[in-house]
Amino acid sequence: MTDSYDAVIVGGGHHATILAPYLARAGMSVAVFEQHSYIGGSAHSIPGPVPGVTQNPCAHWTRFYSHPAYKDFNLKAEGLEYVFPEGNEVMIFDDGSYFVGYSSNKVIDDNGKQEPWAEGVQRTHDNIKAFSKRDADTYMRFRDAYEKHVKGAFGKQRFSPPTPWGTPDALEQLLTIEESMIEPVHQFMSSRQLAYDLFESDELRTLFMRAGVTSTGCYPDDVMGLQGFVHNLALVLSLEPAAIAIGGTGQISKALVKAGEKRGVKYFTQSRVDEIVQENGKATGIRLADGTFVGAKIVVSDLGLPQTVLQLLRNGEVAEKIRHRLKNIVYDRGQLVWANVVTKEAPDYAGTVGSDEVGQQPRLYWGKKDPDWFATRYQAHIMTEGISPHMMMLSSTDSQWDTTRAPEGMHITGIEEFTAPIRMFDKQQRAELAKEFEKRIRAQWPKYAKNMTDDNILAMQFFMPETVNASKPDMIEGGYVEGAHLASQLGRFRPIPELAGYKTILPNLYNCSANVHAGSGIGRGSSFNCWQQIAADLGIDPQADLNPVSE
Repeated sequence: MTDSYDAVIVGGGHHATILAPYLARAGMSVAVFEQHSYIGGSAHSIPGPVPGVTQNPCAHWTRFYSHPAYKDFNLKAEGLEYVFPEGNEVMIFDDGSYFVGYSSNKVIDDNGKQEPWAEGVQRTHDNIKAFSKRDADTYMRFRDAYEKHVKGAFGKQRFSPPTPWGTPDALEQLLTIEESMIEPVHQFMSSRQLAYDLFESDELRTLFMRAGVTSTGCYPDDVMGLQGFVHNLALVLSLEPAAIAIGGTGQISKALVKAGEKRGVKYFTQSRVDEIVQENGKATGIRLADGTFVGAKIVVSDLGLPQTVLQLLRNGEVAEKIRHRLKNIVYDRGQLVWANVVTKEAPDYAGTVGSDEVGQQPRLYWGKKDPDWFATRYQAHIMTEGISPHMMMLSSTDSQWDTTRAPEGMHITGIEEFTAPIRMFDKQQRAELAKEFEKRIRAQWPKYAKNMTDDNILAMQFFMPETVNASKPDMIEGGYVEGAHLASQLGRFRPIPELAGYKTILPNLYNCSANVHAGSGIGRGSSFNCWQQIAADLGIDPQADLNPVSE
């Protein structure tokens, strides 16, 4: 370790792995300091739950091929490859009915370029029409609007710093375009209102609200804003290709670290940063837990703003309003029960429902077909009992497409359900909840996949909210969202209006975490946007390669 760098990054999470190679590409000396033994945060894979199997302990459904870094650093050459199933989104209901959606576009090159897939569009339309002609027409109209107006605006909003109040961002600009199908009222509607406004069928109303909890962490009576609305609707209607990272989510981090190392980035693990040191109104470097001082011209934190400002800047002055609002951020959303299940056979959904169409989708939900029940009781059960009596499970058996994930004769399925924030149940109650989750999953899963019986299941490993929070302090209350994706905590307000960009209370201290716009999830825009802000402040071209890698 040298005693100073042009830029240091506090925390070696997912967004640090994205930002570091951009800083190095601009000719800076860069060091990343991470308290754990691995780099990548939630973009991580580990062995288990049985030998020979690779599981994702946190992030699973990723589309990093669409992130600018995938192309900018040729991450396929660094080992990050995707497979793109034709099937996309499906939900199987408790009455034996189902909805299957197919990708409306196909990826046709290594950089994520897409082209329309008419067959997929027609299949999805026909499957929706089987239960609602009106909803099938809505699908076609929104699919056209998405391709013409919404998709480009969503990408721009995601990978651009938030605009100031009074200046419409790319999604808000759609509100004046009637053909976009995005109306002013949509930005204020709850998830339940959106579901009932768009669709008439129980199938799509239920799926929209359940998928919204996965995509945004928002429950039916939460307002997810335009960002959450567009993101969730595109997934529900299969408007973006499904994708599976070969070898697991951890391949994303490995590829990004390789790209950084080729440009000279230094990664230090088991190196906890205890303080961001400041002098004369600027950050001058960091102090590690062992007392080592590392100087820097620029300091970037990949930790949330409460940790960054209230803990690491504890020896500096923080305005009372900022301190107060950072303590008022809502985290009570997105608390997952995450599990990986190893079986001898893949779940047999097709044989259970009597259709070969069902089961070849990497985003497969199952549960109760009752939008009113979901809208009024699902969250109530979760918050008061810690568990829903009716599982509304999302699953993906990646080993059907990625044979590296499990040995021959085995399959691994990632599953998720939701539970309450950590503080609502004590340690003993949490332990009992984990047992109850497994019990209910084993009891209810065979209704949707008849072979998911005890003799087929070889192992289950659970990652409860307290497990998540123990290794990822930014995931307060154990929720993946790092600050709930409520409309009041998105875009120019994320996580608070005073710190909604990527610059913090010091001029050379930045934040690239999921706590800022564009929020949580693998491949969101916060680190790329942070880089654009740094480049603008330094007066350099963010796409300039001042540190080329010789092949």
